[in-house]
Amino acid sequence: ARFARRVYKTVTFPTSGANGCRCGTARLSPLGTTVGVVPFALALTVLLGVLAVFQIALICGAPLGAFAWGGRHRVLPARLRIGSAVSILVYALIATIAWDRVGAIDVFGGWFSDVAAWVVFAYFMLGIVMNAISRSRPERYTMTPLCVVLAGLSFFIAMGYGELASAI
Repeated sequence: ARFARRVYKTVTFPTSGANGCRCGTARLSPLGTTVGVVPFALALTVLLGVLAVFQIALICGAPLGAFAWGGRHRVLPARLRIGSAVSILVYALIATIAWDRVGAIDVFGGWFSDVAAWVVFAYFMLGIVMNAISRSRPERYTMTPLCVVLAGLSFFIAMGYGELASAI
């Protein structure tokens, strides 16, 4: 079988570099989409989406309380359901910060997304500790490893890896 050779075009995109420079290059596929430039932000967003679905299930009364909020309630009471709703908003903010940091969108100023990315990393590091000391075994065994992965992804994003056209 013959395989067609793909042709990529290099273009300049606005990005947020480590020194505040807002320029960079990225490869475009023949369809005009970027190729492999935001793997960490994409992985982070997918995991946050999974967590958002989980939080929606908790809000709707699913008996998954053992995996969240300390595991004290099988079905969350109203105040913790409100906390789950706030968590979804926090996840959306974190995803926006990640995509801004890698240069895929331009919502915040360059310095803000740089600093916010480190705040997100610290948030997930705190999440590791809080989930690890949870009295709920299901929460410890599921959410702690998930926070480790999220912290790793946010670390790479904060370091600037995954920016448009940057090499890992």
